[in-house]
Amino acid sequence: MASLAVAGIAYLLAIREFFATPKFEGRVARRVVVIGLVLAAVWHIEFLRVPSGADDDIHRYVWDGRLQRLGYNPYIVVPSDPAAKGLHTPETRNLNNPDLPSPYPAGAQFFFRAVTAIQESTFALKVAFVVCEFAIVFVLLDVLRCTRQGAHLVLAYAWNPLLAIEVAGSGHIDIVGALLLLVSAAALGRRWRATAAVGLGLAVAVKLLPIVLLPLYWKRVRIRDAALAAAVVGLLYVPFLNHGRIPIGSLGTYVQSFRFNGPVFATLDQVAPPQLLAGLAVLVGLVTATWLRSAAPEWSPDVFAWPMAASLFCAPVVFPWYLLWLLPFLTSASTLLIILWTVSIIPTYVMWHLRTLGRPWGALPGWVMLLEYGCVAGAGAILALRRITRSAALQCQADQ
Repeated sequence: MASLAVAGIAYLLAIREFFATPKFEGRVARRVVVIGLVLAAVWHIEFLRVPSGADDDIHRYVWDGRLQRLGYNPYIVVPSDPAAKGLHTPETRNLNNPDLPSPYPAGAQFFFRAVTAIQESTFALKVAFVVCEFAIVFVLLDVLRCTRQGAHLVLAYAWNPLLAIEVAGSGHIDIVGALLLLVSAAALGRRWRATAAVGLGLAVAVKLLPIVLLPLYWKRVRIRDAALAAAVVGLLYVPFLNHGRIPIGSLGTYVQSFRFNGPVFATLDQVAPPQLLAGLAVLVGLVTATWLRSAAPEWSPDVFAWPMAASLFCAPVVFPWYLLWLLPFLTSASTLLIILWTVSIIPTYVMWHLRTLGRPWGALPGWVMLLEYGCVAGAGAILALRRITRSAALQCQADQ
């Protein structure tokens, strides 16, 4: 925890320098970017060498890919079923939530199958995730060039501590969705409308979170582009259909029973059913995206982060790796509060430490959530106060 705290503080200090120098060009700038990316690669390799935890999600990924290759449906087969005992490998025997079928959408399932067809191991999946992470760097450099931002801002993404921990360290499918979503955003900026629509559809097929971004595509893609994206996503589900029904696996159980680090959901859970609150989280994201679409008619990659962040804030579960979806879009001062959240969420790792000490998995200690969300709220209040003070000073000057 101490090392992560140091990494988080160093990252925030770097962010301050990045945003204080929006235009950084020339040979020196290119050298700084190259050295910075090499440093990021070095510490990612170090995390890549560390074995994943015994019950990390990546073991479920191996299981889902293995089931598909053996001809089984991961939305139907339950890992703890005695009939499935012979299907396990040493890496899948201790996967988490063994009493539930897979909750991951069809796009994620195809990725699991593709990687495990090359090598069936957690290490192979981690390498694949790191490759996706590096691919984001190249796409993001293109986006920064198109938006006339400094290339050094790519380090705001590459140096985030969550990347090394959750991609190279634990290995999470969210980075694949983030890559697809960034490709979609880049295509939208270039007005490659079909590519943008299909990219968004594939990102939603990895995890459902980016569905809240639909308003940002309003009138930027054609009806036929949206139909093409829907058709592609529908085809992904065809191999998994069960009696003609679209499978959702354990997604319903996830909404009904899983709780972690979601302050809004935990507060309202006492007065409303969880299905309604999950719908509210989606609605908050959609409303945020709609407001940003009307307030900022010009395309900007920065607006992609806020609807997803708003939806996650109201979600029943907010694991640190969920914020991987936001990282490629945090390249301007307008996303400073979200950047701070990606660091202030680090104390939630204490829950995993407490579990290793034999304590049951449960609610986070109160000080953790106070520190996590208090930092963001405090920074938001300071930024709001500074904006009000600046506006008042400008009005005073105008009056004089």
